[in-house]
Amino acid sequence: MTMPATPDATGAAAGTGTGDLLSRVSIGRISEVIVDQVRLLIRQGRLVAGDRLPSERELCERFGVSRVTVREALRVLEANGLVEIRVGARGGAFVTAPSSRLVGEGIVDLISLASITAVEVTEARMLFELGIVPLVCERATDEDIAALYEICDQSDAAITAGEYPLELSAEWHTRYARAGHNRAVSMFVESLHDPLLRSLERARETSPTHGQHGVEEHRALVDAITKRDIAEATELMRTHLTRTAQRVEDADHAAGV
Repeated sequence: MTMPATPDATGAAAGTGTGDLLSRVSIGRISEVIVDQVRLLIRQGRLVAGDRLPSERELCERFGVSRVTVREALRVLEANGLVEIRVGARGGAFVTAPSSRLVGEGIVDLISLASITAVEVTEARMLFELGIVPLVCERATDEDIAALYEICDQSDAAITAGEYPLELSAEWHTRYARAGHNRAVSMFVESLHDPLLRSLERARETSPTHGQHGVEEHRALVDAITKRDIAEATELMRTHLTRTAQRVEDADHAAGV
């Protein structure tokens, strides 16, 4: 991909081409500096999803480093979800679209390291998921509504079979957020998928039937969304999340947290 001329790390004007956005490195752990340069270009929008990075040989020449160092940097970029390595004649390192699930993994790590509780996660959900009720009621399409009902049907079938995976509950809330048709909202809620799942597991510790009540409330919420009834949907969501928050808090108290 041809890129506009930009200043390199030394302030000199670069030529055209993706490779020309990258400058030689000579300090610190070299592979990390390469990763930082590529990450910065992505954040600045100079590299976008689908762009192909120069070949390993070109990167070696551009950065003035060995192929081993370039490969190490590419592995880190791939592990961080910033590039995808493809093999074959048309292979190479390609910039990827943002992955909210990778962000979610980072949030899980932060929650663990910062000792953020399941109660706090649930309180955050209450603020956020209640706030997007008007968006969902106004923008949900027939496809969105059908998808939400389908998750409810799958959940009912699982309960009838005697085993309800909380993953279905997390899936419903993620799909609910997508029905608001706001990419920033969808990405944020999807990034909370794993923390949400952990909070639901915490709630079920004090109430084994927690999942069944949740499914009933999910279906009632879809009914309200179908009617475009913001007031009813808001009240249902408040009741739904408040009950979850209370059970999470009870579980923490029982555990002496």
